[in-house]
Amino acid sequence: MPRALLSVSDKTGIVDVGRGLAARGFELVSTGGTARTLRDAGLAVTGVSALTGFPEMMDGRVKTLHPALHGGILARRDRRDDLAALEEHGLGLVDVVVVNLYPFVRAASNPATPFDALVEQIDIGGPSLVRAAAKNFRGVLVVVDPDDYARLLVAIDDTPSLAFRFELARKAFAHTAAYDTAIAATLATIELEGEGFERRAPGSPAVPGDHLDVSLDKIRDLRYGENPHQRAAWYVERVPGSAGTVSGPGAPSGLGAATILQGKELSYTNLLDLDAAARLVLEFDEPAAAVIKHTNPCGAATGDSAADAYVRAREADSLAAFGGIVALNRPVDAAAAEAITSTFIEAVIAPAVEAGARDILARKANMRVVVSNFETLRSGGLEFRTILGAALVQERDVVAEARRPWGSVLPDTVRVVTKRHPTAEEWGALRFAWRICAHVKSNTVIFTDMIRTLAIGAGQMSRVDAVNVAVMKARASGSDTSRPLSGSVAASDAFFPFRDGLDAVASAGATAVVQPGGSVRDPEVIAAADEHGLAMVFTGRRHFRH
Repeated sequence: MPRALLSVSDKTGIVDVGRGLAARGFELVSTGGTARTLRDAGLAVTGVSALTGFPEMMDGRVKTLHPALHGGILARRDRRDDLAALEEHGLGLVDVVVVNLYPFVRAASNPATPFDALVEQIDIGGPSLVRAAAKNFRGVLVVVDPDDYARLLVAIDDTPSLAFRFELARKAFAHTAAYDTAIAATLATIELEGEGFERRAPGSPAVPGDHLDVSLDKIRDLRYGENPHQRAAWYVERVPGSAGTVSGPGAPSGLGAATILQGKELSYTNLLDLDAAARLVLEFDEPAAAVIKHTNPCGAATGDSAADAYVRAREADSLAAFGGIVALNRPVDAAAAEAITSTFIEAVIAPAVEAGARDILARKANMRVVVSNFETLRSGGLEFRTILGAALVQERDVVAEARRPWGSVLPDTVRVVTKRHPTAEEWGALRFAWRICAHVKSNTVIFTDMIRTLAIGAGQMSRVDAVNVAVMKARASGSDTSRPLSGSVAASDAFFPFRDGLDAVASAGATAVVQPGGSVRDPEVIAAADEHGLAMVFTGRRHFRH
C-alpha cells in the first residue's frame, strides 16, 4: 500500500486531499493537529509514533526526526541497497509528503509576539521532511501549497510525470528557502538587552545586515522593460504563506499587493512612476495628489478633498500632466474620478476606489487603475538597487523632519539662519516644498506656495540650471516674465555651493528658501539671502534622489 505523510500548519484543503489519497489506496500517516483534523473527518490515520516507536516529545519539538520516516522518504527506488536497508530495519516507503510549516511569518507580523514565542514558531522537522522529499523527487511527490492538492490527485490518477515531480520539488525548496529568509530577516530585528531579547519597535530604522537573503515570487511577466528589446518581470518578496519586506516579514503591501481594477497591461515604466507617485503622497496626512512623469512630479498639491488636490496638482503644469501617472492618498470618489477622466492620464494609484467612481473611471477603458494599501510603508524599510555586478541596500528616505508643522516649534535640526524669519504662511509653504523636493531627481530646486507646486527644476547638473528650468516652466505657464515666481518659496534638495543659485532664486521672485545647509560657503549664501531680504531655513538633512 502506498503511504502519504500529511503534517500541515495551514489546514486549508487538508481533509479533501486526505480523502482523495485514501480513496486512491494510500495509507495516511500524520501528526498532532493534522491527525486530529483528518480523524474528525472520519479518515483512518496512522500516527507517526506508531511508525517510529517513539512518542512525540518536548511539547511536539521532536516527532518526525526519525529514520522510520526519513528512511522511507530518502530511499532511492532504483537502488537495491537502499531498499534492502529499509527491509532490514522493517521500514516502509513514503510516497507522498504533504507538509507546510509553522506559522512563523504570522507570528513575526505581530510586533506584540514575544521573542520566546517567536522562537517556538521556528519549524525544525517540517523543513527537514520537505527538503528530504524534494531531494528524492523522482520517487516522492512533495506538496507545500494547498493550491496544488487538486493537481496532485489528478497527477496520481494519470501517473505523475517527471516534469510535475520536478516542479513540485523546486517549489518545495523555494518554500523552505523563503522560510529561512523570513527567520533571518526577523532575527535581524532582535536586540540583546542584558539577559533578554527585545524586538525592535515598529517603525524603527531598518539596518542592513552582514548577510541578506531575498526570495522573490513572480507576480507577472511584463511586456518589456524600459525599452522593447529588454525583457522584464514584476516580483514580490516571498515568505511562506504571505509576503514581506526586506526589513522583516509581514503582510504584502504597496505594489507587492496591488489590485488592478481596469486598464491596459501595466508596463515597467508605469510601475516605476506609480512607485514614485505613491512615495510622494505618503508624505502627507491631509488629502494630497501627485502627477508624475518619468519618476519626477509635474505637479503636487494638497486640498480639502482628493478631487481638489488632484485638480491643483494637474494645473500646476497642465501641459506636462498630459499622459501622466496620478497618485492619491485618499480613495477615489466620484468627484475625483470625474476630474481624472477629464484629461488623458495613463494610470492612477490610490488606497481604494469608491463604488460611485468605478463606472466613471471605466469611461477611460485603457487607463490603468490600481488600488493598494501603501499606508503601512510610511515608516520606511530597506530598499535595493542593482549596480553592475553588485547590489546596494539602503534605508528608504523619509522626510521625518517635516512630519509636524514648522513655526514657533521646530525639529532639532531645523533652524532659521537669516536675519528675517519666515512668516506663518511662508513656514507652511516651506514645509510643503521640503516634502515635495525630496521626491524630485537631484539636482533640484522647486518653487511652491502652501498647497501646490508652482515650478519644478528637476535633475539638472547645477542648481542654477535647476532654477532656470523652473523659471522657464513658470514663464511657459503665462506667469509674469520679469519675476515669474513672485511670492513663492523655494526648496533645494542639497546645499547651494555658491551664492549664484541663491541669487537666481531671488531673481525668480521667491521670498523664502529651505535647504539642508552644510556648505563651506554657507556664510556667503546666507549673506546673499540677507541682501535680498529672503528668509532662509536650514534643515540639516539632505534629500538626494538619484
